[in-house]
Amino acid sequence: MNEDRFVDIETKLAHQEHLLLELNDVITKQQEKIMRLEGLCDSIVERVRSLSEAAPVDANADEVPPHY
Repeated sequence: MNEDRFVDIETKLAHQEHLLLELNDVITKQQEKIMRLEGLCDSIVERVRSLSEAAPVDANADEVPPHY
């Protein structure tokens, strides 16, 4: 192998290493966002459950009003 081929291979390897680091950063940021969104969804679900438990149950909610 001549010197030019080594330089070409080293250049390609350096670009691949740089791309790999960039992709790793993107994946790390996405995972952080996913974890925050999961926490937010969990808190919303818990809030809805607590509101539905606190809401009074109206037995007449499904009845048709008398003027129908």
